[in-house]
Amino acid sequence: MAMIPNIIRIGHGVFYVTDLAASRHFYVDLLGLNVLHESASALYLRGNEDREWTLKLELAPEAGIKHLAYRVASEADLEALIALAEAEGLPWRWESEQDRPRLLRLQDPFGIPVAFYAESVKYPWLLQRYDLQRGPGLQRIDHINVMSPKVQATLRWYMDRLAFRLTEYTEDDEGHIWAAWIQRRGGVHDLALTNGLGPRLHHFAYWMPDSLSILRACDILAGAMQTNAIERGPGRHGVSNAFFLYLRDPDGHRIELYTSDYITVDPDFEPIRWHLNDPRRQTLWGARTPKSWFLEGSRLEAFEGGWVELEEAELQGLPQHVI
Repeated sequence: MAMIPNIIRIGHGVFYVTDLAASRHFYVDLLGLNVLHESASALYLRGNEDREWTLKLELAPEAGIKHLAYRVASEADLEALIALAEAEGLPWRWESEQDRPRLLRLQDPFGIPVAFYAESVKYPWLLQRYDLQRGPGLQRIDHINVMSPKVQATLRWYMDRLAFRLTEYTEDDEGHIWAAWIQRRGGVHDLALTNGLGPRLHHFAYWMPDSLSILRACDILAGAMQTNAIERGPGRHGVSNAFFLYLRDPDGHRIELYTSDYITVDPDFEPIRWHLNDPRRQTLWGARTPKSWFLEGSRLEAFEGGWVELEEAELQGLPQHVI
């Protein structure tokens, strides 16, 4: 029997940005992410609890996403991923990044550019270096959300091949799954899959210390006359129970500030079902969600360059509570 790779958690994202100075102002000066490495063409950033960089901003002619990466337990897990890729005819190659000398890049069966690594240089965390912390206090990488035209098939592949576990899902009266939240590390999700034109990155999320830190982010953006960066929230999700805020960076990449969800390691936990047209799943308080949140996302880089071709979603329409 083929070895199932042991994925630990979401590890990092690499964003293509068109103006590194503008991106630095947004992520470092306003949001307070910490610069770990910096060059004329790239910034490597981390939250206060991250022991490695978790977001790379890379200067490029067009905005998009280079790849989304997961940490695995060992080199043997990388070999298992190669075996999986070869068995399923998925393209793969070795790459490297700052502090990650062996990065396995592949394209999953649904066009998502994913990378995996076991070795990474660690740095002292800044969790208790309050004297160095700035901004609202982004603490650590939490999850990614990918817009998928084939949610149910993608969900099945990640659960069957990579042993992701289902936490919550959205379903209609016909039994079609429109969205799913799956995890490896025992939180609500490392990866969310939501129905839509894709594949595209919907958002990249950082954990916050508490809801007040999210409100602090709103105050900082307001003080800097950057309220146009606030797309949705603050509010509380029904799915995950998390307090949230969605922001758009200078290139339109969506960032979520996220806190107060729950753990899923209890053996008595069972996946939670939400009906598609229950407005509380998106916002527990019942507030409407802007159409941009359902329709817009960041393009993903194809394995051989250029952008992954977009496909229309198999499930059409928007929930009834959308503006």
